[in-house]
Amino acid sequence: MVTPSDVTSVPALKPRRGPEPHGADPPRIVPRRNVGRLLAAAVALLLFAMTVNSVVRNSAFQWNVVGRYFTTSAVLDGLLLTLWLTAAVTALGFLLGIPLAVMRLSANPVLRTLSWGFVWVFRSTPLLVQLLFWFNIGALYPTLGLGVPFGPEFVTVKTVNLLGPTLTAVIGLTLHEAAYAAEVVRGGILSVDAGQTEAAQALGLGRRRTLRRIVVPQAMRSIVPTAGNMLIGTLKGTSIVSVLAVHDLLFSVQLIYNRTYQVIPLLMVATLWYIAVTTVLSVGQYHVERYYARGAARALPPTPLQRLRAGLALSRTRLNRATAADARPALDGDR
Repeated sequence: MVTPSDVTSVPALKPRRGPEPHGADPPRIVPRRNVGRLLAAAVALLLFAMTVNSVVRNSAFQWNVVGRYFTTSAVLDGLLLTLWLTAAVTALGFLLGIPLAVMRLSANPVLRTLSWGFVWVFRSTPLLVQLLFWFNIGALYPTLGLGVPFGPEFVTVKTVNLLGPTLTAVIGLTLHEAAYAAEVVRGGILSVDAGQTEAAQALGLGRRRTLRRIVVPQAMRSIVPTAGNMLIGTLKGTSIVSVLAVHDLLFSVQLIYNRTYQVIPLLMVATLWYIAVTTVLSVGQYHVERYYARGAARALPPTPLQRLRAGLALSRTRLNRATAADARPALDGDR
């Protein structure tokens, strides 16, 4: 006979819930809060706000003077010359740097040695020294001629009449830029896996077509970020030509504050223009990098504008859900 004490008690089964009603909110997943990260963000924002406040409310900057000279004709003319120098030097530097990079990768020891020597000399010498050397080239070569080596010269020209301050700046900056551009291009080409070239050769592609269609598009992913940094560096580096009395942005500002003795506000004018142009170049570099990154990733990361739109859409969705959740108890009470 079985007694009640011999029967093991079985917990009552909970009734199974049916399917969720249509339109019910899914369970919310709340991420764990990182207190240290929030504290670091708060401290960073506090320091940033203090810095902005100290700059904006400091009367020594004389912001009214900055606004008065920001768009004057002298400053804008200097800005145009700075932009022209940046574009010309970057273009000429890479036009000269690409053949130097190819020579450095060549199997010909003469071409490889000459390319290495060029890069070694112009990377080892400070830019200011190079500019001063070219500016005083007339002391070494009063005249330049074209003719037979160790023989008669057919055409001669005086160096003083040939090389002015602006042309001297272009030559010095271009040769300096070419030395760095050659290394950037060479590094980009070496970053492409050798198997890509071997696969192209197996398909019967020629060397030029392999270089143009296979190697260069992949090398650009490594070249573009460094080339963008070089472009921005060249923009700021053109300010050194002011020592040659070239009327760039910095020299134009110096002419004004030498006359008005308002050094700080005029330097702020130049600084703000450099920041504005650098920002535009950085945005362009970002989109060029995205263009050449298309084959490296299945899905490109969203742009800042796309992130902003997605954030606004998510905030709008959360707001609509919160409004619907608040309105639901009121409807249930009415029923």
